[in-house]
Amino acid sequence: MKLVAPVLVSLSVLAAVQPAWAQDAASLLAETRKTALPVLPKVVQAMQTAVKEQGPVGAIPVCKEKAPQLLQEMRQQTGWDIRRISLKTRNPATGAPDAWEARQLADFDIKAANGAKPEQIEVGEIITASDGKRSYRYMKALPVAEVCLTCHGPTDLLADDLKAALAKDYPLDRATGYAAGEVRGALTVTRPLLGP
Repeated sequence: MKLVAPVLVSLSVLAAVQPAWAQDAASLLAETRKTALPVLPKVVQAMQTAVKEQGPVGAIPVCKEKAPQLLQEMRQQTGWDIRRISLKTRNPATGAPDAWEARQLADFDIKAANGAKPEQIEVGEIITASDGKRSYRYMKALPVAEVCLTCHGPTDLLADDLKAALAKDYPLDRATGYAAGEVRGALTVTRPLLGP
């Protein structure tokens, strides 16, 4: 009987705390969406304009330089770590996922394969690191749009000059072979949290 009482107390404490954590997670999700997601249409618009005006080869610098610049501006404004990642990276130095992100991307692929719309797939979670520091991790799936296929579609359909330009700028490129509607990768956000 002595063992049962502490367990009941612990469960009642958990029951009291859990709604606060759930509310905290919900507000973090809403705030993260509101702050970080507006960068995505800017990246897509920049790519669409570049492809239309300069062609696929001329658009490579937009993807390589302009998109990271937009994310860097967001990092400076918020103090959050914000990146684009993928399981099939074009630039492993900037787009490789960590272990948590890789698990989420694999889960995104499973959800998409089971009929979920990639543009609606996201995840948010409060994480406590081994040093006790808490952060909020958020990921939003990036679907393959028609404009993406220009450079990320099946390799045999890419123009030779584009293949050469991609090989020059991205010698470790693995980011081809996609079809419209698949998950290309994700926007990932890590927000440091204060307090316990």
